[in-house]
Amino acid sequence: MHAMWIWKVCLEVILLVADTLSSGACECSLACSTCHLILEEPLYDSLPEPSDKENDMLDLAFGLTPTSRLGCQVVLTEEMAGATFKIPAATRNMYVDGHVPKPH
Repeated sequence: MHAMWIWKVCLEVILLVADTLSSGACECSLACSTCHLILEEPLYDSLPEPSDKENDMLDLAFGLTPTSRLGCQVVLTEEMAGATFKIPAATRNMYVDGHVPKPH
């Protein structure tokens, strides 16, 4: 793992490496599921449990799996060197997918 990536939020690295423009629509505020990742089981098991708010957003994610997490909630560490993070084939972003906000 490149030294500059250690302690970075996983989403930031995905945006740098994969140029995934649809990821991170809520700018890491836990208000969407566009940074949904699928982790290898040993890595998933090594992380703290997802918060209730993260689980609520994961319920909206495309292709949810038992080892799904939001990239904005995964902090990269040296121990994760060599880990595989899968990006699902699609995402659900209601602001891109036709949602029109209503005025207050």
